[in-house]
Amino acid sequence: MPHVGVQRGRASRAIRTVAAIRTVASLRSVALLTSGVLALPALTGCSSGDDAAGAVVAPQDIGAAARPQVADGGTLRWAVDAMPQTLNVFQADADAATARITGAVLPSLFTLDERGRPQRNPDYLERAEIVQREPKQVVLYKLNQKAVWSDGREVGAPDFVAQWRALSGRDTAYWTARNAGYERIEKIEKGANDLEVKVTFAKPYADWRALFSPLYPKDVTGTPDAFNDGARTRLKATAGPFLLKASDRDKGTFTLARNPRWWGRPSKLDELVFRAVPRDKRVAALADGSLDVAEIDRSGADRITLAERDREAGRGNDGPGLSHGPGAAITPASALRSWAVAHGSDEGRAETELRARKQTRAAVERYAEEQAGLAGLSIRKSLEPAYTQLALNGSSGPLADERVRRAVARALDRQELAEIVLKPLGLPARPPGSHLALAGQPAYADNSGALGGQDTHEAQALLGDAGWTPGGARQKPGTTKAGSKASGATADDDAKREGAADVGGPNDEGTYIVGDDKGRRARPGPGLYSLGGTKVGEGSYYADEEKPRPGSDAQDEPGEQDGAAGSDDKPGDNRPGGSGPGADTHVLAPARAAALQEVALMRQADALDGTGNGHRDEAGRKKEGEEARRNEAQRQGGAPGAYAPRGTAAPMAGGPLGKDGKPLSLRFVLPSGAGSEQLRAVGDRIAQMLRAVGISTEISKVADESYFKDHIASGDFDLALYSWPGTAYPATDDRPVFAKPEPASDGSLVVEQNYTRIGTDHIDQLFDQAVGELDEDEARDLVRKADARIWAAAGSIPLYQRPQLVAVKPNVANAGAFGFAAPHFQDIGFKKAESAPKESKK
Repeated sequence: MPHVGVQRGRASRAIRTVAAIRTVASLRSVALLTSGVLALPALTGCSSGDDAAGAVVAPQDIGAAARPQVADGGTLRWAVDAMPQTLNVFQADADAATARITGAVLPSLFTLDERGRPQRNPDYLERAEIVQREPKQVVLYKLNQKAVWSDGREVGAPDFVAQWRALSGRDTAYWTARNAGYERIEKIEKGANDLEVKVTFAKPYADWRALFSPLYPKDVTGTPDAFNDGARTRLKATAGPFLLKASDRDKGTFTLARNPRWWGRPSKLDELVFRAVPRDKRVAALADGSLDVAEIDRSGADRITLAERDREAGRGNDGPGLSHGPGAAITPASALRSWAVAHGSDEGRAETELRARKQTRAAVERYAEEQAGLAGLSIRKSLEPAYTQLALNGSSGPLADERVRRAVARALDRQELAEIVLKPLGLPARPPGSHLALAGQPAYADNSGALGGQDTHEAQALLGDAGWTPGGARQKPGTTKAGSKASGATADDDAKREGAADVGGPNDEGTYIVGDDKGRRARPGPGLYSLGGTKVGEGSYYADEEKPRPGSDAQDEPGEQDGAAGSDDKPGDNRPGGSGPGADTHVLAPARAAALQEVALMRQADALDGTGNGHRDEAGRKKEGEEARRNEAQRQGGAPGAYAPRGTAAPMAGGPLGKDGKPLSLRFVLPSGAGSEQLRAVGDRIAQMLRAVGISTEISKVADESYFKDHIASGDFDLALYSWPGTAYPATDDRPVFAKPEPASDGSLVVEQNYTRIGTDHIDQLFDQAVGELDEDEARDLVRKADARIWAAAGSIPLYQRPQLVAVKPNVANAGAFGFAAPHFQDIGFKKAESAPKESKK
């Protein structure tokens, strides 16, 4: 059946954060959307000039090597997130693995270069150009005469015709997820000979280069049955440097072999194996040598860097000698104390401690073994062709008012947020200036000036103009006048407010109010690491017990640590039979000598603590905690000594804002999974920035699998962070992302992929003009104008271009962080021994 909610004739773009979805959600209530009319200068969308001056482009990092430097033969194992559910990229459940595999086995007439520009692929096309503009647009393709399918048949006009008919939208028996551009074609016919294909358009189409890539054989697209079911697990014919050899869903592998009929440069590899490995399992797979190429996250990159440093320092596979991992927090004092408990007179405590010591020792050994396996790997890095944005849901609530949306945008320091993510990696940390193009692309121009940069006073003025004022949460409806300016709040007002921002509390999804620490779990110790795909805190721990989740926003509370052995230098404390506060009642035992020995050893451990090597007394820890909170209060602008008890919401500049008896609070939805720590860190910093202008945020952490389906696509959020991929065809691909929502006949709202539910007729008109403009310079200007209007509407705020980190064996050639560019699969392989120089590890 067709994918629910997808309108025919619209493009669908994969969203890459936690999951890729193509669902177009509909709201059950019609939202009143503002038109975004602003008192602004003419929004031309050309603020940076045609050359996008000042844009920072990160080069691709693929271990480039000329073909003579690459050995012939071998098998390369490449990680993908999951086994593809279909090999038909035009179906709704196609994913990144689908695109990667089909890119190696099917024709792509145009591919993207490093700067995201479409380039003719000479393996399939000798020429492709517009040969007629009036009265109708005609494009002539001249095919490479050597191009043949793996069954021996020539690639030709019948394949073009079959794919056009399948994707035109005229036959609803075809289950298509997208068909943008194909619906504009009037006819396809053979040219002067079998190698020429002439395509006539009923309406002009600027993005004609996006069509027929990939191109499927007519055996796949010729009938609805073949299209819907025939290409899900196999392809009858292919025409790329590789062909499909085998798939094993039990093992999670998809194997490609060199295509003997390939007419281009022969593939260097004998086989290319795509292996399904979840992101949180990739470090372990790299360590045991079962992968050659794998995209990883920041924590995985850090572990590889540490492994190489340890090897260079001669620490090698010596767990106790590592300065990180599960053994790093074990001090002489904590080790002595642990031994004393394990061999003491209390049998219950001793048994618990012995179990903890055994599990800690095993964890140290496993971690050291993994680190030894990671040493020698290289990290290739660039900027991914995708940007992360803050989405503002304008369908209802405070964000339905464009002044509040603009205030949110003006409160953000986008440069700081980009630096949080990119600067530690040594990547260009400049926030994107466009929603529709990335740095280096022809259509890129910094149009963020249409909205304005970070300005706390301007943000507060916008909120005041919208009627949100200090003390407004205590006023009765109707007493706040829109247009009034925000004023400072007195200390008495703050005292009477009693945490107006504290709406709601912790719930099953991990909801909390920024500034409120009540009911939180303990934060894991500094320096998280991944062991066998599971992230845990440094220090000894109970391997079979649940660890605190990395990225938790909880604060350490005395007596609340979730009890990893050695986590506070006292293995086994705060557990049944432990030795810390709240421990079970001591059991009298006849082994008096053991009891005396334990006392003596404890005193020695305390003596070690006195030198700064071990456990601190309770008073010392309390004093240090008070000092840390005082320093944090000063850093946030508070006066020394003027900080509230734990659990008290932090005061805001001018006090928390409200209107008509309601506080200004926005629900900020974030994913809770292990791979989303960076996203949550950015979300926390955004919440702090908003608090500085008087906007409270209720952060709700939800399961990864429900993040998009149940929250973003359905509109169950005020604020959210997710990413959009870049494209070389913004007039086509980005229109459904920013299209103005339209009421459906049943009263629902058709939002396509515009999950912010904010759009204008003017933006839609600019997209429509751009997609039909055949003059490339004029089309580029229209795209830039549309982007300026999108900025002005303040529905989404681009924050940073995503980092792309790929771990590879150092002898892998022509693979890694590709950036925008499409892989040249026939050139990928392993460097010859004499041409494999040592690479930077990070």
